[in-house]
Amino acid sequence: MSLPPGSRLPAAAQIAQFTFRPLAYFDECLARYGDPFMVDMGPVGTYVGVVAPELIKQVFTADPDALRAGEANEILEPMVGRNSVLLLDGPRHIRQRRLLLPPLHGERMQTYSRIMADATRASVARMPSGAPFAVHTHMQEITLRVILRAVFGLDEGETMGALEARLIEFLKPPPAAMTFVPVRYLDFPLSPYRTFVRRRDAVDRVLRELLRDRRARGTDGRTDILSLLMSARDEEGQPMTDDELRDELVTMLVAGHETSATALSWTVACLLENPEVAAKLDAELDGARGDGGGLDLGALPRLEYLDAVVKESLRLRPILPDVVRRVRAPTRVAGYDVPVGANLMPCIYLAHQREESWAEPRRFRPERFVGAKIDPYAWLPFGGGVRRCVGMAFALHEMKVVLAEMWLRARLRLETPGPVKTVRRTITMAPSGGTRVVLTERRRPTRRPEATA
Repeated sequence: MSLPPGSRLPAAAQIAQFTFRPLAYFDECLARYGDPFMVDMGPVGTYVGVVAPELIKQVFTADPDALRAGEANEILEPMVGRNSVLLLDGPRHIRQRRLLLPPLHGERMQTYSRIMADATRASVARMPSGAPFAVHTHMQEITLRVILRAVFGLDEGETMGALEARLIEFLKPPPAAMTFVPVRYLDFPLSPYRTFVRRRDAVDRVLRELLRDRRARGTDGRTDILSLLMSARDEEGQPMTDDELRDELVTMLVAGHETSATALSWTVACLLENPEVAAKLDAELDGARGDGGGLDLGALPRLEYLDAVVKESLRLRPILPDVVRRVRAPTRVAGYDVPVGANLMPCIYLAHQREESWAEPRRFRPERFVGAKIDPYAWLPFGGGVRRCVGMAFALHEMKVVLAEMWLRARLRLETPGPVKTVRRTITMAPSGGTRVVLTERRRPTRRPEATA
């Protein structure tokens, strides 16, 4: 059997649909053509969308040499570099993943909690009272500060200031076309791509200097992620090269800054749209206050509803609408033959909206995650299989710390009541206007009453 059915619109029209209204286009394709469906974007490629958990499982558990994620991500090379774990396949991918995982998991998370809480407290203190502002701007500020301190190991000073200034420029959204149009079509004088390259090169110069300085000073006793990666060795006793370290640092920056800031902005929007859920979170967090009025970090592991709120937000408002695998061996999916060179596309957004997987999928209901065992092929905001995001544990931990600290210190309301719309922001699905809110009250520090006999 041939490829699955799909739109017969010209490739240019399908590219436009995917660029400017991706979620609505996915909804229309699924409703009209079923699961799986095809999106034909001509020179950009042929994509076969899959939605059902059993089809997504087939993609995520297939031979990674037959379905290559790194090759499918090659369009990101100008941003993250050729050594990024996102772009690697085969043994090199396995090696890099093994080196990256330890600093981003387990007890290491507790090391970074105070950095996350401090960055949030400082950002809340700068929120204007009574005047509308975008939550997203503050979330970007927080997540960048966390990266500078937890990942790069920087404190206030000349190096941190220089890197922060260049990163702010570098992290401005690049041309949307960079996410699916080959660079050869974008690289011409005065193009937005050339501006992006200048910003990237400015960051590179500071990062290279940081690596030289860290090697000279040594990494003994340091707990930041960069130092841990510099000390890591593969199975043959070899460390990462400076080129590999540079590319993985930029990958963490690109993957861990904007995505986390967007996810947090969506979570705030979901809570403000659903006051009954916000009230339940209030009740749980009130029992987890520290002496200064913020979060008692030691209470974080027992905050079950906070965990559910974060996971439900990622379900209802996934940051990435899909992930992609490049087909390198003939593959049969749901009775259809997907040829070499095409792309299989697990649709995160559609999987999270599937009624067979989620009761009332359009509603924000964190209770569905409380005490429940979640199908990893139905909930996949971080991808899946051997390519699941290596920073998943770090991101979830950061979201919980930042959300709880902010929620305990500030009362917010939406500037305009009603659902917040989705807009594409390069590769992410972001809240329109960055979730515009008004700070109505700074919550005063309180101390939990002592237990009495």
